[in-house]
Amino acid sequence: MTASPPAQAPLIRRRLVDTRFGQIHCRVTGPAGHAQDSNAPALILFHINQQSSALGIELLEALAPGVHAVAMDYPGCGMSDHIPFQPSIADYADCGAEVMQALGFSRYTAMGEATGAAAAAEMSARHPAAVQAAVLVNCPIYKDNKQAHDVHRPLKDTLRPADSSGFPMTRTLEFMREKDPTHAPMNPDQSWMDRINVAQLETGRDRWQALDALNAYDIKAGLEAIPCPTLLMMGEHFHYTSLLEQYTSRLRHLTEARVIQGARFCMVWEKAEELAGHVRPFLAQLRSA
Repeated sequence: MTASPPAQAPLIRRRLVDTRFGQIHCRVTGPAGHAQDSNAPALILFHINQQSSALGIELLEALAPGVHAVAMDYPGCGMSDHIPFQPSIADYADCGAEVMQALGFSRYTAMGEATGAAAAAEMSARHPAAVQAAVLVNCPIYKDNKQAHDVHRPLKDTLRPADSSGFPMTRTLEFMREKDPTHAPMNPDQSWMDRINVAQLETGRDRWQALDALNAYDIKAGLEAIPCPTLLMMGEHFHYTSLLEQYTSRLRHLTEARVIQGARFCMVWEKAEELAGHVRPFLAQLRSA
């Protein structure tokens, strides 16, 4: 009888981390998964609202094995514990800091897309001793909190359907292409749609927490408060890329601003390899500085 070959260690490992926000679910990759490997930089990835770390799988794989990358589910999202209160962007940032400390990382880069970019910006300002750099992907910007609420009202009214009890319903690719293309990648496929639908169901009736946290956040002040080197990446067709000068004028430590061609929303999923190709030299530059 021929013995089966030994199973290969998974590239991405799953962790549950105890925090004051409950148990937080993470996906972790890196050199053997050991934080003590000082030769590899570390990075935490914050996801888009109403999504989860499952949308960061491709980026984690693209960054491995030379980067210790951690993608966490916000409290109330993915497989993290739900919380009985409305969190703030500061809460997400502090939760991420607790996760990284528990995993053994004392210095790292904060990265996020959309709502996640706001969390990464806030984390860099609240935890400057730990966050050595920020990577902002498709970061939103608003004139004020009222505009943020107004811009997002259609999401709650028609674009994120729910049943009569308020529990989210699944959507199809056809629905996204017809009704809400600006919140989809340029070339969404069924794998992307399935993960989005699963993330909506996991979040359940708490699914507006992250969006409401973003609506209440002063993103302009958040950008101005980032105290560390910053890499900004915006999709060519993302709805705020035309305002690029507003970002560059506020980011005091901007290292580079890149417009990713042929990209729109959810670049962490659709453009994972390209984003990783920009993040790696950015992290290497930090180490040599």
